Amino acid sequence: MQTIICMKWGTRYGPEFVNRMWAAVQRNTDRPTRLVCLTDDETGIDPMVQCHPIPDINLPPELINTPWRKLVLWRDPIADLSGDVLFLDLDLVITGSLDVMFDFEPGRYCVIENWTQMGQGNGNTSAFRFPVGKYASIFNNLQDNPERVLSTYRIEQLYISKEVEDMVFWPKLWCASFKHTLMPPWPLNFFKAPTLPSETRIVAFTGKPDQDEALRGVWPVKAGWKKLYKHVRPTPWIAEHW
Repeated sequence: MQTIICMKWGTRYGPEFVNRMWAAVQRNTDRPTRLVCLTDDETGIDPMVQCHPIPDINLPPELINTPWRKLVLWRDPIADLSGDVLFLDLDLVITGSLDVMFDFEPGRYCVIENWTQMGQGNGNTSAFRFPVGKYASIFNNLQDNPERVLSTYRIEQLYISKEVEDMVFWPKLWCASFKHTLMPPWPLNFFKAPTLPSETRIVAFTGKPDQDEALRGVWPVKAGWKKLYKHVRPTPWIAEHW
């Protein structure tokens, strides 16, 4: 049984995001695969998704609803997980087979090479696979001395990247950033919709636009001058995969 896990808290992403992920997981796996969701509210989530409460984590209140909360995944034990588990953020679209992501470099921490820091050895935790329990020190060190960890690292994925000595990046074409790798460069983004490479398995929608916004061709911006370059054409392939 392959295990994929996601996390949902607060109100930004409703249960429909978990349900869409579950449907996409079923379409893109040929082996028995389950979806586990750590959440503070399982209302509306498909009963086939296995929900568990989010474990407590020692973080200051202003960080509890940030990606630092994902570090609960490194505690041991965590829910009923064991072996290699694939974590997926809710702000992504699954576009290809996920089975290969369980075959790649078994027993190691596999993560996206951060698109904005190429060559610097930093992972992006939108999609990563980790061996449960192997790196429990990542969680334990944060619990024991949160001030030291939080003063040293600005974001959680940098902390993980420095703590895991045998980190390995996914093959480059497997995981794409909608904004950083698929968007046509300015000013072509006003005339061409982003295209999807055939090798891509996951497209991450970090920041804005979200999946539904990019599908409609909407890029919400607060500052009026940003409309001069933050623009996306309607992207129909999102509806096919999401």
